[in-house]
Amino acid sequence: MSAISFDPARGVWLLSTARTSYALRVDETGAPCHLGWGPRLTLAAAGELRTPPAGESSSFAGRPAAGEELPVDGGARYGAPSLRVRFADGTRAFEWQQVGHRTWEPAPGTAELALEFRDRHYPLDVTLHYRVHTGTDVIERWTVLRNTGREPLTVLRADSAAWTLPPRDGYRLSHVTGQWSAEGLLHREPVPGAETVLTSRRGITSHHANPWVMLDAGDATEDRGEVWSAALAWSGSWQITVQRTPDGRTAFTGGAGHDGTALPLGPGEEHTTPPFAGVFTDGGFGAASRAWHAYVRAHVLPHPDELRPVLFNSWEATGFGVSEQGQRELARRAVELGVELYVVDDGWFGGRRDDTAGLGDWTPAEKSFPNGLTPLIDEVHRLGMRFGLWVEPEMVNPDSDLYRAHPDWVLHFPHRTRTELRNQLVLNFARDDVADWAHAWLTRLVADNGIDFLKWDMNRAFSEAGWPGREDGHDLLWTRYVQNLYRVIDRLRADHPGLRIEACSGGGGRVDLGALSRTDQAWPSDNTDAADRVSIQHGYGQIYPAGTMAAWVTDVPNQLTGRTVPLRYRFHVAMAGVLAIGGDLARWTPEELAEAAELVSEYKKVRHIVQHGALHRLRGPGDDGPTAVQYLTGDSQEALVLVWQRAPRHGTPRPVLRLAALAPEARYRDTRTGEVHHASVLMGYGISPELPIGDWASAAVHLVRVEG
Repeated sequence: MSAISFDPARGVWLLSTARTSYALRVDETGAPCHLGWGPRLTLAAAGELRTPPAGESSSFAGRPAAGEELPVDGGARYGAPSLRVRFADGTRAFEWQQVGHRTWEPAPGTAELALEFRDRHYPLDVTLHYRVHTGTDVIERWTVLRNTGREPLTVLRADSAAWTLPPRDGYRLSHVTGQWSAEGLLHREPVPGAETVLTSRRGITSHHANPWVMLDAGDATEDRGEVWSAALAWSGSWQITVQRTPDGRTAFTGGAGHDGTALPLGPGEEHTTPPFAGVFTDGGFGAASRAWHAYVRAHVLPHPDELRPVLFNSWEATGFGVSEQGQRELARRAVELGVELYVVDDGWFGGRRDDTAGLGDWTPAEKSFPNGLTPLIDEVHRLGMRFGLWVEPEMVNPDSDLYRAHPDWVLHFPHRTRTELRNQLVLNFARDDVADWAHAWLTRLVADNGIDFLKWDMNRAFSEAGWPGREDGHDLLWTRYVQNLYRVIDRLRADHPGLRIEACSGGGGRVDLGALSRTDQAWPSDNTDAADRVSIQHGYGQIYPAGTMAAWVTDVPNQLTGRTVPLRYRFHVAMAGVLAIGGDLARWTPEELAEAAELVSEYKKVRHIVQHGALHRLRGPGDDGPTAVQYLTGDSQEALVLVWQRAPRHGTPRPVLRLAALAPEARYRDTRTGEVHHASVLMGYGISPELPIGDWASAAVHLVRVEG
């Protein structure tokens, strides 16, 4: 069966992945309507699927609120619209008229479908796009709008796609919420009647929510059950609306932008929404996560096959007190631990001695680096490490040469206070001159200094989101800002193919598929407390793979929480992602340094399993028992089990951990103890890792398949 097929007799389109199907058709009113999304079907079987009647069941009900591929504002529709437009004469309703369709293969293993429509009267074309890839059940969807007239129009809402679910009882919604330093906290709750809105109005992806959802019929577990999921590839404001209709249907729609914003579309202009990808699985939440992880590695990340290096970051060791000599000393200590990438954080530039000044003046501080950065970078390279640097290109302090020269470059409204957060303002990246300025100094900085890695930070949300002097600029900037941000990063990476970038926004404020398509890893949270990180990383891993998740080992008592946990526990938590060290190594004892070097060496032996393997959550956080995760190579030759135990109450039973997805007839050797275990025992009866008695116990169990 081809990936995209069409039954002209029934007017049914069928998208087929390895294990799933997605079916749709155009109904008698001309609207594109959903037929089914779930287990794999033949084209003949898909022809049996029926859409709900397009007519109104009563004069109060209106057209069904769930079931259209892109619900519009128009007619007797009262559900959440995915598309709302205002034409030049004030008309807002949209009426579908099909124009045609196209299917093609843009690359081997990839197939696309475009359904082309226009408004029945007004000059607006709408094209719905679908893309499927061999080897993944993820379906990518997006929408293209084109103003074909001579007058401007306003797009009041342009979601990328709407997803309709089959009838089930008791749908449940999974999503994450949080705040700065407490990101990614997972929630699972029944879908209430009416509408549930998840959104960011901050101009960034945000710490408070993340643009993805999972829905199940209330009976899914980690290992079994139907799960429908979707994630948006966008790094600005966004909105996802989940609907539970009175007739029992469930659907959701999502895209860029938030309530109250609009997008002007001039004559001849075209707007392409970001992808809103979806996946169905009948293997539970774990299978959904693994499908997303495999998709991100195969179709999102720029360099998915690379192993991310062990990183040291100077922030907690020095704060703003950065000097060449101090960094040289830290670098020598870091390389002795096995660090491969040395990163200088904030405080290296301009008049930066605290967070009140210097942002925008991106030249090395003369007193700290009298000969520029080159001597330090040469020393880091001589030691055998790559060199990285912290930057915050989208921000400016009012106390800076840049702001004094260009006060108009920031987001602002006339006659309104310019709100400072963290003593800084947001540069208007929607302006091409600002974006070009940022690219110019960034590419010069990287080229002149041989920089290998940038930690790209963004430490505040938007306020006074205005663009004076530009017609409709206040509406345009929300979209144009992110597009120009992407353009700067794309140009920078094209200039320097060897450059690697970490996405950061005061922690996890910019974690999404759009950011990951242009960067190599992400910073999930400024909270490095290992105990808190277990829950933060649990939420992060629902969609995003471990190979993108930067995880630091820092000092105790933790700067944020004041909590003290053992060094081994901190390492074992950080080993669940891309291991990094962020402590003040000058304060570590010889015993701590030796233990750290040993643990770094252990991580290097298993990081290919963590960063490229399949994640199985054996036991989630949330009670007195341990939390445990397993990573497994694609050929099932190696597995790594990480276990973290907080402070159990006396008398709490020690659970047995049953491993997952091993080769059933194989045997596996524990590389630490030398013991050999049958996979059937490990999976059917489990193991009980040798955790030390007491608080903050942890273990890392590396299993290698034994031949014969």
